[in-house]
Amino acid sequence: MKKLGILLVCSVALIGCTGTQKGATVGGLAGAGIGAIIGHQSGHGWEGAAIGGAVGAAGGALAGDAMENDSETK
Repeated sequence: MKKLGILLVCSVALIGCTGTQKGATVGGLAGAGIGAIIGHQSGHGWEGAAIGGAVGAAGGALAGDAMENDSETK
C-alpha cells in the first residue's frame, strides 16, 4: 500500500511536466535502477546507480525533447 501511495504522488507530480522533463525523470529512474543492478554485480552499486542515473536522465531528456519537437511540427 505504501508503494502505491508513492507511485500515485510521483504520477501526479509528473502531470504538469513537459515531455523533456518527463523523459529526463523516467530515463534517470530507469538508468539508476539498471546501473544499480549492474553495479551491484561488480560490487559498486552506488557508483553504478549514480552513473546510470546521469546517463539515463541525459538520454531521457534528449528523447523527450525530440518527441516534444516532433509533436510541435505536426
